[in-house]
Amino acid sequence: MAREATIAANPASLAISREDPGTVTEAADQFADLESCIQQHARLLFKVAYGVLRNSYDAEDVVQETFLRAHRSRFSEVGDAQAWLATIAFRLAIDRKRKPVELDVADFELPTHEASAEHLVMHRQQVQRLRTLIASLPEDLRFPLVLSAIEELNSRQIGNVLGIPESSVRGRIMRARQVLKEKLTVLTEPKS
Repeated sequence: MAREATIAANPASLAISREDPGTVTEAADQFADLESCIQQHARLLFKVAYGVLRNSYDAEDVVQETFLRAHRSRFSEVGDAQAWLATIAFRLAIDRKRKPVELDVADFELPTHEASAEHLVMHRQQVQRLRTLIASLPEDLRFPLVLSAIEELNSRQIGNVLGIPESSVRGRIMRARQVLKEKLTVLTEPKS
């Protein structure tokens, strides 16, 4: 009875299955492949997008757009789906990042212990200073650092996302940390 109601509501579904029963099976297989792909890679894609955008709503949009693009193309034919999807998410996030977005210091966690108002203000100032310093890094240093330190991706994943060798990822992260350390030293040295 349920099948008859479905056919009555959408007579085209019967025509498709009569003409080519493989079409229905193929569509079901594609849906299963997409569902499996989403379950396997959604978390990584969110981390990649969030690492660039620092906004969970925008990162979710990027993940959805990534899967839509993957569905439109033959993602099942791609050799390394994880790297391919992460690269799409990264590029979409970069495109979205080019639009001005307000970043909120509240994205960073505050200390969990009871803290005085003065301590909270100092913490927020330090977070804002560090955020400003990270934002001042050139993109080739900033993106590997953010994907590593904040989003906790490994060198191989970062290399796949950025399309560079793992050794370059490690070198750029080391250089970014060195530059940040130098800038922090200049800021914290007492002025004479």
